[in-house]
Amino acid sequence: MKVAWLIVGVLVLAAVPWRNHSPRATSRLTPVASRATYLGFDRNEYPGDENLAVLRRTFAYAGYWLNTPPGANRNTWAGRREVVEATGFGFLILFNGRLDAELKKAQDARALGQLDAAAAVVSAQREGFPARAIIFLDQEEGGRMLSEQRAYLYAWVDGVNGSAFRAGIYCSGIAAPEGQGVTVITAEDIRQNAGGRSIIYWVANDACPPSPGCAFPKPAPVPSRSGVAFADAWQFAQSPKRREAARGCPANYDRDGNCYPPGVARARHLFVDVNSAGSDDPSDGKRGPGWRKLAISTLLTPGAK
Repeated sequence: MKVAWLIVGVLVLAAVPWRNHSPRATSRLTPVASRATYLGFDRNEYPGDENLAVLRRTFAYAGYWLNTPPGANRNTWAGRREVVEATGFGFLILFNGRLDAELKKAQDARALGQLDAAAAVVSAQREGFPARAIIFLDQEEGGRMLSEQRAYLYAWVDGVNGSAFRAGIYCSGIAAPEGQGVTVITAEDIRQNAGGRSIIYWVANDACPPSPGCAFPKPAPVPSRSGVAFADAWQFAQSPKRREAARGCPANYDRDGNCYPPGVARARHLFVDVNSAGSDDPSDGKRGPGWRKLAISTLLTPGAK
């Protein structure tokens, strides 16, 4: 019987392709000209189990919130990782950060960053994301970071990088005016002051150009076309359309200002933000080799659950 179980285990391994789980191997080692690119979506509200299959026809990965998204009063994504992954999606894992108004009221922005990093790690573990997955801190406010914002951001990055996970930041990739002809791109400001910290960047730039607007091109646009050369992911369309940033975009947003993916009836109101990345799992959030070892262990132990 042991031999039979071993044969079954080997067949399972042969049927399931092994993922390259080395950090950022594709995005950093493959030349841009030959790199595959993938579309993904994110939205603050969970789309519902019944809508995952139609979304999967267009998108390779989904944004996944670890805590309450901006403007929401609860996190509807909590506890849905397994069904999202079972539908075939990779992940962009998100943790909602603090606004500057909150940081100014706090006695110690750095300590708050450390607490939020610990909360992000606990939530990622509770949701079942594997070690080495990238958690992106949602930095909603753009422009040059103020002192308290930097203290919070880098403390959060240090806390996540000091855990079993890796730190990323979602932030603006749009040049913001500072006066007298000076502009600053938030992603570049964060990187230039990071002191050599390892950070993965997911940038937002919905201005046309470089954005194609509410479009779903295949192949997806290369993230470096966002205007931030070191970006690993690019959010190029937002719902609703931002009038100032996206005023030059094609008329491919819906008349209500939102971006609806192919095959989704407008009546469902299933609008999305659209992203591109050089991986179908930009956060490395799928279960990797450890899951397969567990599967084989279960197969070799008759009666195990």
